[in-house]
Amino acid sequence: MKLIVESSKPARGAAAYIRMSVFVLERGIAFRDEFDDKDSDSMVYAVLFDDKVPVATCRFETYNDHTLKVGRVATLKEARGHGYGRKVVSALEDKAKQMGFTHSLIHSEMDAVKFYQRLGYEITSDVFYEDGVPCVVVEKDL
Repeated sequence: MKLIVESSKPARGAAAYIRMSVFVLERGIAFRDEFDDKDSDSMVYAVLFDDKVPVATCRFETYNDHTLKVGRVATLKEARGHGYGRKVVSALEDKAKQMGFTHSLIHSEMDAVKFYQRLGYEITSDVFYEDGVPCVVVEKDL
């Protein structure tokens, strides 16, 4: 396994491969909704590789001066259940701490809330819809 946390064309491409597989093809989310104007070569992505195959990813957004927003967390279907999602989220949290961030938030789909709670996140909002999917905000101190 190899884990990268960086802003580069290879990281962006690997993240796009996973997100296309999970969100667009598997879940049926519209391409235009999944890939937004935040996806750029300057965006920091965490990507976990199994040999040469990217299997899990998430992206780093600055929410405010002290808060990281973790987004687009995804693991390929055949790679789930091995803790890979935890690894990429933790890698972004570590990067954020190194940069002086003290808080993290995620717009969590309802079916992923328990996953984030196991990582120490707590629900801090009512249900809202993002790209037609019910979500809540989950947050934690880093």
